[in-house]
Amino acid sequence: MKFSEMPYERPNIDEIKGALEAIEQKLINAKSANEQLDAFRESEALGKRVNTLGTLVYIRNTINTKDEFYAGEREFVDEVMPLLAEAEQKVSLAMLASPFRAELEKELGELYFRNLEISVRTFKPEMIELMQEENKLTSEYQKLYASAAVEWEGKTIPLPLLGPHKQSTDREVRRLAFFKEGEFFDAHREELDRIYGELVKVRNKMARILGHENYIQLGYDRLGRNCYGYNDLKEFRRQIAEDVVPVVNELREEQRKRIGVDTLRMYDTLIFKEGNPVPHGSADDILASGKEMYRTLSAETAEFIDFMYENELLDVLSKDGKAPGGYCADIPAYGAPFIFSNFNGTAGDVDVLTHEAGHAFAAYRSFKKNYISSYQSPTIEACEVHSMSMEFLTGEYHEKFFGEDTAKYEYMHLADALSFLPYGCMVDEFQHIMYENEDLTPEERNAEWEKLEKKYRPAIDRTGMPFYGRGAGWQRQLHIYESPLYYIDYCMAQTVAFQFWLEMLEDKDAAWKKYLAFVDMGGTRTFEGLVTESGLKLPYSDGCMKQIATKIKDILGEKGKNLTNCD
Repeated sequence: MKFSEMPYERPNIDEIKGALEAIEQKLINAKSANEQLDAFRESEALGKRVNTLGTLVYIRNTINTKDEFYAGEREFVDEVMPLLAEAEQKVSLAMLASPFRAELEKELGELYFRNLEISVRTFKPEMIELMQEENKLTSEYQKLYASAAVEWEGKTIPLPLLGPHKQSTDREVRRLAFFKEGEFFDAHREELDRIYGELVKVRNKMARILGHENYIQLGYDRLGRNCYGYNDLKEFRRQIAEDVVPVVNELREEQRKRIGVDTLRMYDTLIFKEGNPVPHGSADDILASGKEMYRTLSAETAEFIDFMYENELLDVLSKDGKAPGGYCADIPAYGAPFIFSNFNGTAGDVDVLTHEAGHAFAAYRSFKKNYISSYQSPTIEACEVHSMSMEFLTGEYHEKFFGEDTAKYEYMHLADALSFLPYGCMVDEFQHIMYENEDLTPEERNAEWEKLEKKYRPAIDRTGMPFYGRGAGWQRQLHIYESPLYYIDYCMAQTVAFQFWLEMLEDKDAAWKKYLAFVDMGGTRTFEGLVTESGLKLPYSDGCMKQIATKIKDILGEKGKNLTNCD
């Protein structure tokens, strides 16, 4: 069904709660595993319907935050969905208490119950008002961010459209673009500080109701992390700081020399003095090339991309009132993923097309396999492997977008991917500090961010810039407000994606088959299970990052020489 034709009606909370209560009683009164499985299937069908309505509201609201109907429905959904949590948890607890668990595990798998145990420990009824408050605060932040616009050359433009100006070959234009962006955030400084301060305290309050000292373990549980924890992430960040940051510092110094500046400032985004490669043609041309790419890549991707276009499952152009960022959302009742982004004329448009399409492809494959909801997707870091690997596995088609600038794009894309790792770890470490120290003042929060900048990104100078210069740059990172502790996932996924790509350089067909097998396992394995069964290294395993960083440093060195020789 086409996205525009997918019907929406306001969820009837009383009806849904009644249905959940009836399912709970069926589970409790069941005389056999089969009876419980029948009740389980009812629960699955109900969840599919409810989640579809919530997703439709979210997508349509983010496409146009000025649409009063869906803005109102978003507020309603944010308010009432937490009211279902208690009834949902009772269904989960009835499943966990089953006297037929051994038989159910044969049908549903041990991992289903492990995930369920994690899920039930994320909620108590006393948390409902706090969950509603959390939803209100995150919606307030998103609405504020979506309103972000600046005056540029006599016109008012949304922030995403500053993207091309941030990569101008004119250094002053770049500086002004970042300056204008910073001025917007500075103008809303009090709101941003207040919203985040309240979010940290609300989330810590929820965690304490569950017996935790702070939000961190609750955050892990909400993300469904089922095979690694605090110390694994700490070890991963250590490896990034010790083994990747020095390589990135060398890349920054090469960049500084290449573009001919004395000091690399935050607005020196050029990788090449003559300008960063940009996709050739219009947004429509990019979409057409993307469609052709996926139709050529494999039979599986051809089927997928036709489904996406035939059903209007992409909205990628930046426009007034559209929420910032990019995402892929699942619409379970229709077995359909949806791609949302904001094209702005930079190479990031192609990155989004491959990244979000990686998510959408994996979702499409899982829908076709008819996995139960618990197995529709793996945990988030594994989902990001789907997307980040697709960015690299489509490499032979980059020429469709960049023409004679393809070699420059590939150098830039690889360098950016490696350089992202320290930033992602910085975001993660910052959030851990925030939840462990909830009473920090806004100025103290910014001071912590500044310390982490020196640890992870020492080569970038932000002196004299509004917003960024006072250590507040973290406030433009949506995940910090909206999806707490979900950012290190990108970093771990990138290390796995690098491994898929390095194998592709040796044997393209074998790497694609391995990637497809990884995708097709959906959420039937833990992250560790998916990685090890694919014959790859876990990001936090001993020496993993040093090995990857060394290989990529050598590859970038060769690519850099070839580009210099071409010039």
